[in-house]
Amino acid sequence: MSLEILEVNGLATIQDAGRTGWRKFGVPASGPMDWFAFRAANRLAGNDLNAAALEIGMGGIVLRALRDCVIAVAGVGYSLSVYIWDFPLWSSYYVRGGWTVRLDKLDSGMWAYLAVSGGVQTPPVLGSASTYLRGPFGGFDGRRLQTGDVLKCGAPSRPLTDLAARTLPAEARPAYSDTPTLDVIMGPQDKYFTDESTAAFLAHDYTVSPTSDRMGCRLEGPALTHRGGTELLSEGMTMGAIQVPAGGQPIIMMADCPTTGGYPKIGTVISADLPLLAQCVPGRSKIRFRRTTVAKAQKKYREMMSKLERIVEE
Repeated sequence: MSLEILEVNGLATIQDAGRTGWRKFGVPASGPMDWFAFRAANRLAGNDLNAAALEIGMGGIVLRALRDCVIAVAGVGYSLSVYIWDFPLWSSYYVRGGWTVRLDKLDSGMWAYLAVSGGVQTPPVLGSASTYLRGPFGGFDGRRLQTGDVLKCGAPSRPLTDLAARTLPAEARPAYSDTPTLDVIMGPQDKYFTDESTAAFLAHDYTVSPTSDRMGCRLEGPALTHRGGTELLSEGMTMGAIQVPAGGQPIIMMADCPTTGGYPKIGTVISADLPLLAQCVPGRSKIRFRRTTVAKAQKKYREMMSKLERIVEE
């Protein structure tokens, strides 16, 4: 099975769950911006949760199935049509060879994930199919997808008729919003900030800056004041870490974030809330932070993972 790209006017790349084991060598993990929507699409298509899929952002894409297949699309801010019919996201659909699949960008949200039964097959680089554009490596020759590309797909896990017409109900999906409240674990350098800055960080809205990208979500709002120096010896970072450079405006590390950084980190957005942040629209969405504990963050993540099993066979 394979898919041919007929048109693409957004940022479309191949991503799997991410590149692990290489951060100590300075290689970013990459992977999906919205890990929940990515895994949901794979689950609906009958794939392993880590299988490679298409990530589409900031524009649309049109594909043609070269053979019969089942696709599943999950995410926020897109409309889906297959051949002559319009369909909702968060479901799987049977696509006959020769039919077109179209994803058009809407006003809300940022990212959609298209998984095909059997997964997208591409040679792994450092153990992963994820595209790292700044590398450039992984995915489809280390670049964004273009018109004329043909994506090869593996064998489906079950008969196609068994994988089609499945959906993840709305109550099992994250509560996506233009104004989400994100739970954070404070630290490890929260003591580097004045008490007034910490209070402002937890009490005020921040707008997602138009300069945000897959590397980091830049925020605009109350500037945070450091106690003493504004830089540290570089140390390890992860997705969700909230760095605060000298200017006082927080930056939240995202999928392509560097592996080390030298600015104090006031906190870290918990994994369960990163999908909410990923779907925020730069220049419009406003976020707020709420202090939580490690135990509560782990419980929230386990609950989200359990929701991936709530697929309804239609």
